[in-house]
Amino acid sequence: MTTVPHSQNPETATAKLDEDPAFALHRGGKLHVTSSVDVNDPAGLSLAYTPGVARVCNAIADRPELVDTYTWKSNLVAVVTDGTAVLGLGNIGPEASLPVMEGKSLLFKQFAGVDSVPIALTCSDVDEFVETVARMAPSFGGVNLEDIAAPRCFEIEARLRERLNVPVFHDDQHGTAIVTVAALHNAARLTGRSIGDLRAVVSGAGAAGVAVTKMLVDGGIGDIAVADSKGLIHQGREGLTPVKRELAEISNKSGLTGSTESALEGADVFIGLSAGEVDESVVASMAENAVVFAMANPNPEVHPEVARKYASVVATGRSDFPNQINNVLAFPGIFRGAFDAGASDITENMKQAAARALADLVGDDLSADYVIPSAFDVRVAPAVATAVAEQARADGVA
Repeated sequence: MTTVPHSQNPETATAKLDEDPAFALHRGGKLHVTSSVDVNDPAGLSLAYTPGVARVCNAIADRPELVDTYTWKSNLVAVVTDGTAVLGLGNIGPEASLPVMEGKSLLFKQFAGVDSVPIALTCSDVDEFVETVARMAPSFGGVNLEDIAAPRCFEIEARLRERLNVPVFHDDQHGTAIVTVAALHNAARLTGRSIGDLRAVVSGAGAAGVAVTKMLVDGGIGDIAVADSKGLIHQGREGLTPVKRELAEISNKSGLTGSTESALEGADVFIGLSAGEVDESVVASMAENAVVFAMANPNPEVHPEVARKYASVVATGRSDFPNQINNVLAFPGIFRGAFDAGASDITENMKQAAARALADLVGDDLSADYVIPSAFDVRVAPAVATAVAEQARADGVA
């Protein structure tokens, strides 16, 4: 991290920061608002603002559903955080989270044509957070929750989904889960198996670990065990939080106890969603045709070059190795599809449909270094959006 002495001239300090291309790119922020109509004369002004706008306001007051036609609400997402779990940086606060939220909005627009507004809140209390977002909700067609620490993120999302009639999606949970499931379907296919043939071990019981596990259980995985900092989660373990008690009930059918390392012996799949390191000898103890998804950033739980010695398929969260598990493959298309269908919710079936659409894009080009499409594959967002919209109609939430 670049630091600047307090005594240094601010202009000089800023100039030094701008020598780093990341700072230069972020100068002034990554977003601005652009008008969709031109106002160049009194007639245009009278239509865009008073008195013409009053006719539109009255029409919406009489028929509230017209807000989706005559404002930008139906294509607008609130990207909301409290800055408590930003990337791998942790609780750095709302102001410091804004570059990430701006980046999210940039990707929404670039990949799916979805407008969004970054919102960083100073409240981290669950009740305050939910109430604040709910009071803002009339302005937005959807809510993307971002970088909120577990376990509060689970309750916040659940309560907002129950309270609002627009899609609510916590990307750290479900975006990661969708892309992971898609990649694992293809990894299984490459090695002549199905999801139901696999025994997986997940390292990390935070937002992503919980969502990935639930989605794989729903998708019919053979067995899956989750480990946190205290070891494997199982029904006999004392002191579990409500979220982890639920995990214990739906996972680890074999009743494994002990450490991540012991569970990985003979396992087919390792999914890393924590910062914990995995020794080479542990990867070597996994089953033949093992799959290793080491997704910690910036340092994967096991280096890909090491993992490739023993695993048939290796994926990471980084762009400088093959098979990047990147949430941008999911969230733009998810909201595009939800908006296109006029969906009021994002169901579990819609998430599974998104994962299948992603996996299918790989097709006959499937290889050890290509189990998931690139973030720059122009087919991704349209394919995900179409699958999500169709499933929304089938689920009756469109």
